[in-house]
Amino acid sequence: MQVDPRGPRVAAALTAAVLAVALVVPAPGREIVLALQGIVFALGALVGVGATPYALFFARVVRPRLAAPTEWEDARPPQFAQLVGLIFVAIALAGFLTGLTVLGFVATAAALVAALLNAATGLCLGCELYLITRRLATSLA
Repeated sequence: MQVDPRGPRVAAALTAAVLAVALVVPAPGREIVLALQGIVFALGALVGVGATPYALFFARVVRPRLAAPTEWEDARPPQFAQLVGLIFVAIALAGFLTGLTVLGFVATAAALVAALLNAATGLCLGCELYLITRRLATSLA
């Protein structure tokens, strides 16, 4: 499956906004916001990046206003990045729910930084991690 590379950047911007809200909203709102973002990440990781509300927003609202993409990219790296995001949100939620608030804030902030980096520059850390693991698996096989 191929995706328009602009879609994940829009999704990253929306993700960054949600994670920023999670950092400033007091409990229990913070945990609710993180759980909702976790659902988005789970959909992207398990069903595919096109199944997320952010991808649907891009497809229905943003993309019709843009020129056709000049290139497409493999959907597997962004899908893996969604799994990485889900792991960070799960760690953040576990931290907040168990009283380890520093862990919760650090995990949320790390996910926020990754989302901002992707949104601003197109550099997807989760995608790069996917490529590294694929190269490692190939070299070990």
